[in-house]
Amino acid sequence: MLTTRFVNGAPNWIDVATPDIDGALLFYGGLFGWQFRSAGPEAGGYGFFQLDGRTVAGGMRTTAEQGPPSWTVYFHSPDAQATAKAAEQAHGRVLVEPMDVMDQGRMAILADQQSVPFGIWQPGLNKGVDVLDEPGALCWLELYTPDIAAAAGYYNRLLGWETSAVNHLGGSYTCVNPAGQDEDTMFGGLVPLADDPAEDVPYWLAYFEVADTDAAVAKARELGGTVRMEPVDLPDVGRIAKLADPYGARFALIRSAARPQS
Repeated sequence: MLTTRFVNGAPNWIDVATPDIDGALLFYGGLFGWQFRSAGPEAGGYGFFQLDGRTVAGGMRTTAEQGPPSWTVYFHSPDAQATAKAAEQAHGRVLVEPMDVMDQGRMAILADQQSVPFGIWQPGLNKGVDVLDEPGALCWLELYTPDIAAAAGYYNRLLGWETSAVNHLGGSYTCVNPAGQDEDTMFGGLVPLADDPAEDVPYWLAYFEVADTDAAVAKARELGGTVRMEPVDLPDVGRIAKLADPYGARFALIRSAARPQS
């Protein structure tokens, strides 16, 4: 379960890179009810997606030269510089060197051994997003990777993650939690890339909670999004779907089985 009690290695931020921030707001605002608040002229166009005044994600306009539209998840680090150094020592890469974001915190963009990008956020005044695990907010993560063991070892070395196997659909699913925490702090899973025909490249997939998966999928279509995987029920998990926004940024929806019926 994701919480805003951010411990080392836990997800604490997420943002979308898009060629059209106004268009992204129309899409995600229509889908999740998000509003957008600029971080100010000194932030280079970066801003915050919010629900009822609470920040759920960040967003920024990027060019094709900076990479394709995508969601990036960030993980809590007490020392971004040390984590970046550890990434290189573990045969990953530093894509964006650690840098101060005004007085809000310190960030870096790294890549794992399979070249999957992810972020590190060392909090300053900004501890992280204000809300998780509620409708319209991030609630789960999955890393699609060709090598589960290598990925588990890499992120354990960088962020101290612990993994555990749970039975799922007649097989095994690898769950992830921060070091020294119990299973209630699980925030994601490691998934063999070859096991899911909807996935073609290694990457981090963000799941957002919704009240009704089918209704949200229909709304996403109406707003110009693409449905990459139609809604499907997963026993004891919930009803999920995989989408892309109008610019190609991939994400997923879930109506969690554990969420009380409204």
